[in-house]
This record gives sequence, C-alpha cells and structure tokens, in this order.
Amino acid sequence: MVNARFSQGLNLLVFGLLLLKTDGLFVEITYVENAVARGAVCLDGSPPAYHWDRGFGSGINSWLVHLEGGGWCNNVTTCLKRKNTRLGSSEKMATRIPFSGILNNRRQYNPDFYNWNRVKVRYCDGSSYTGDVAAVNPATNLHFRGARVWLAVMEELLAKGMRNAENAVLSGCSAGGLASILHCDSFQALLPMGTKVKCISDAGYFINAKDISGVNHIQSYFSQIVATHGSAKNLLPSCTSTLIPALCFFPQYMAPQIQTPLFIINAAYDSWQIRNILAPADADPHGTWESCKSNIKNCLPTQLKAMQAFRSQFLISLLRSGKSSSRGMFIDSCYVHCQTEMQEFWYMTDSPELNKTRIAKAVGDWFFDRIPFQKIDCPYPCNPTCRNQIYDPEHTPQL
Repeated sequence: MVNARFSQGLNLLVFGLLLLKTDGLFVEITYVENAVARGAVCLDGSPPAYHWDRGFGSGINSWLVHLEGGGWCNNVTTCLKRKNTRLGSSEKMATRIPFSGILNNRRQYNPDFYNWNRVKVRYCDGSSYTGDVAAVNPATNLHFRGARVWLAVMEELLAKGMRNAENAVLSGCSAGGLASILHCDSFQALLPMGTKVKCISDAGYFINAKDISGVNHIQSYFSQIVATHGSAKNLLPSCTSTLIPALCFFPQYMAPQIQTPLFIINAAYDSWQIRNILAPADADPHGTWESCKSNIKNCLPTQLKAMQAFRSQFLISLLRSGKSSSRGMFIDSCYVHCQTEMQEFWYMTDSPELNKTRIAKAVGDWFFDRIPFQKIDCPYPCNPTCRNQIYDPEHTPQL
C-alpha cells in the first residue's frame, strides 16, 4: 500500500513538472482601464483585459494576438449567468495564466512564434466581440459591448508597439476562432500597409446543420446571439447585404468574403459541434448519445454513421470558403475541440499529424510562405496520431 501511494505520488509529481516545463511561463493580466469611459466593457461593466508577453530577439516586431474562447450567451438569462464569471467580468479572471501551445515562449515547443509578442485577449462579452447595444437596462446592468472591447484592446496594443509590426497574426480558439475570422480583415486594416498579416481560426468553423431530430437548433441559437447583442451592424456588410444577419455569424457564409490569408484548424468531428450542433440535449431527451459524446470510442454504429454524415456536411461547408492558395487548412479526424492552445496538440513528439506534419509546423510553413498546407484527414478512425478527448458529462456545459 505504501509503495502504491509512493508510486502514485511520484507519477503526479512527474506530471506536474512536465506540465510546468511545457506550459512555459505565467503571464500577468493587464486591464484596459481607459476603455470604461468609452463603454468598451465586459458584460458586467468591468474593463476588458489581456495578457502580454513581450517579444525578443528577431521577434521583437512581430505580434501574435490570440482571442480566448468560451461560447456565447444568447439572451438575458444566459448572459446574467455569465456576468459574474470570468466569461463576463474581468474581476473574476485569473490574474496570471500559463502560455502554452501557440503562446509558448520556448522554441522547442513553439518553433516559429516563441519569441514574438504574444497576447491573449480575455473573452468577457459573449458575442465573439461583435455586440454593441448602447442602452443598459438598470434592472440587469448587462453591457453588450463586444465590438467596442475588440477596438479598445486593439488600440491599446497598437499604442504599445503593434503599430510597428513587421509580422502579425490574429488567432483564436472556439468562439475566439470564430472571432478571428469575423475580425480578420479589420485586423489587417488596423496595421501598416507593409505588415505581413494573416489569421488563424482554431475550432471556430461552426457549421449550420440540423441536429439528430431534424431541427436547426444552431441557427436559432446564433440568431438569438445576434439579436441580443445587436451584432448585425458589426458583421461583414458583404454578407449581410444578401443574407439575414444570423447566417453571417456562420463561417461558411462569410469566410468566402475574407480577403486576408486565413488558416483553418478544425477537427472534422469537432467535439463541441457533435455535442451541441449534431446531438444537443434538446434533441436527445433520453440521453442515448451521452456515452458517445463523452468518448467517441463508446459510439454505436448508428451514431458513428450520423457523425460521418456530419463530417461530410462540415467538409462541404468548409470548401464553400474556397481553396485559394493564400489559405491554409489542417482538418484532422480527431474528436477534439481547440488544438492550438494545448501543447500536446500544438507541438510535441506525439502530437496529431497530417501528412507527417504537426499543426505548429503546418502553420509556420504557411505563414512564412515556405510550404503551402491544405490537408483534410481520412475518416475516423484512420489517424493513429489523434488524441481524442474524453468528457465528463456532469461537468461539461452544453447549450
């Protein structure tokens, strides 16, 4: 018993040291205090925030701005639930966070961006930085100001040196990955003409698809987000001039209009989309999908068939955005959501690969125009390098 406990303790210590080693450094929070006077605030009225690790050496004039994810709120009730959490208030955010994956400051874990100015913008508006409602209801004190938050943070970064950037990347994960597409062209417009600017969307290519009951749940949900936050005026005009605003929240309809080079990183079986678009709780009242959604290895043949059909829909929607030579694509067949922020997915010896290439290498080659990369994986379960995520249903929030 003692030996077993000692062994377990030793394993935990080794794991902790490995995590500390690969996570790199912890970075302090910065609050954009002057944004409050302009109404550029989180849901609760607190100032926006970000974490910045300064560039060094050859990366001193290069910037990587990464937008945090965290879903959305689609009405007053769900926004009130977020308001007193880190996703609605900078007062609730951790003041120091680890930078790993694409934000890591060590070359062996992040070969192309390790010495850049690396920024993580915290997410506290619930609209992928698109909302702007001037009025504030005193009964709720909810502020729908995501678009103002976006501009306030960008203006502060420009003043702190980003206006001199030689290279710049806008990236993001999940809701932040959607935002990196929505704001890609406006990010480029903020920077000098000579700056090399590209965008990366990680797990942000959410598709408009019906769920297992035949209901278009996600379109209704996105429509409520756009209406609640007053987002329509901040979506791409080239899209909203021909389609209803809710559709322009989906990348498949607005990404074709993006002019700035864009790299899409996504799992064809994105675990968030399987759990919330294909098989949301409302479409599965008896919970027959719970075991499958928690672990893809538990899926029944009929469930895997539905997931294969979803993959086909995803690829059709993705290819609508075009295969311009300026675009990059890493579409693996893993059951995962967000891969750039986690070191084990971004760049480790056993990270997922396509064409014998890890994500960090594919993105770096694409950014620096060394080798183009547009690869789509074969269907599940063909890729042995996948690190499929396992979820605890009791602690995994759903729509």
